[in-house]
Amino acid sequence: MNRATPRLLQAVRHESVESRIVPSLERRRLRAYILMLLVDAALFNISFALAGAIWEGEWAESRAMITAQAMLPIYFTLALYNETYGVHALGNWVFAARKALIALALSAGLVNFVAFYTKSNEDFSRGVVTLGLLLTALLLTVSRRMIGMLVDRRWQGRVTNRLVIDDGGSDFLFDGADSIAAADYNLDPTSHDPFMLDRLGKLLRNQDQVVVSCPRERREDWAFLLKCAGVYGEIVSEPAHSLGAVGVHRYDELDRTTLVVSTGPLGLRARILKRMFDVAVAALSLLALSPLLLVVALLIKLEDGGPVLFVQRRLGRGNQFFDMIKFRSMRHDKLDPEGNRSAARDDDRVTRIGAFIRRTSIDELPQIVNVLKGDMSFVGPRPHALGSRANNKYFWDIDRQYWQRHCLKPGLTGLAQVRGHRGATEHEKDLTDRLQSDLEYIAGWSLRRDIGIVLRTVRVLTHRNAF
Repeated sequence: MNRATPRLLQAVRHESVESRIVPSLERRRLRAYILMLLVDAALFNISFALAGAIWEGEWAESRAMITAQAMLPIYFTLALYNETYGVHALGNWVFAARKALIALALSAGLVNFVAFYTKSNEDFSRGVVTLGLLLTALLLTVSRRMIGMLVDRRWQGRVTNRLVIDDGGSDFLFDGADSIAAADYNLDPTSHDPFMLDRLGKLLRNQDQVVVSCPRERREDWAFLLKCAGVYGEIVSEPAHSLGAVGVHRYDELDRTTLVVSTGPLGLRARILKRMFDVAVAALSLLALSPLLLVVALLIKLEDGGPVLFVQRRLGRGNQFFDMIKFRSMRHDKLDPEGNRSAARDDDRVTRIGAFIRRTSIDELPQIVNVLKGDMSFVGPRPHALGSRANNKYFWDIDRQYWQRHCLKPGLTGLAQVRGHRGATEHEKDLTDRLQSDLEYIAGWSLRRDIGIVLRTVRVLTHRNAF
């Protein structure tokens, strides 16, 4: 690739792309789910308390409330797995009410089943239970209708962000979706230009569903890009094995069929767990390491009077750029913002304190702030500088799957690092070994694995390749 090309395309439609970034609806949906959970819990208790008052003449009669408390955790367990608290439930109150009633009926059946075999049926009043269930069913249905009205009023009925990218394929427009032309933003799925991928990443940011309509010969390239972006993506197409489709979606009202080619590596619950882990570990680490960070900052400042931190643009989630911070370990006049030259042993650019903090990985600690900001995760594929190369080739020229490692947030540490794949990338194998570990991590993510990688990182803070 001509190294002038990325710089030439860097400013293409930059302002226009920024204006197309849509706000995320995920937090809004999460708040709605929590509200629904709290409302359902309240309705359960109110219904059975009222049933006790009507049937037994005592508000919140003890047997009635025991029934509610026994049934509620079972109801929540079933409801969480049958989409009672899902996106579709927010957008369709009839669907939401039906799912809630199914969970209610199943939880009542399970409680009755357990009570029968434990011979504790006599502890429950049939009249109170029946009336409590009827009242709960009624109030759940009413609440779903009211939530639907609230969504229509406050959110204009929009619970998901959907984007259609027209790259010269058949017409595809459906209600509630934004549409852009690929040509307007110079989007080319066959390109390895990182600035084009950054533009695409910004356009796809916060999108819940992306549909691409393109000619047959470009479908495979678009399918690959959607997988790399870590979004739920569809290609308007007839079934094609080479795309690696994971499902088929038919839009009867448009007389069109799409192939689902990507779903993103993590579901909602997994993303919540990973983010909670990141925030907890990063906050505790920042608190515990603050004395060390202050001492290192002071030593860097005293050595040559230059800035303490080094900010470098790196490739992050969805192939978007972000500013990664590190302790400055090189002479101020020798800094390499693009990362065109990898650090080497006995590098003349490295300061005395810089050599120590690089050898012990202390120079990476400021990235804890990147984790708290949400640019990075504590564990994930390590972010690379734009000019990084191996065997004088850009990483993406060595293996096209390089872009796919960016479907997750980059990490402060990762599977590749604890396996010893770190330091300079002099040979192509140095890159492919890391890439293999990164893709393995993405395919098999679990919170347990993240915890294990964090613990193993402590043992590899110093390494023969860290210089």
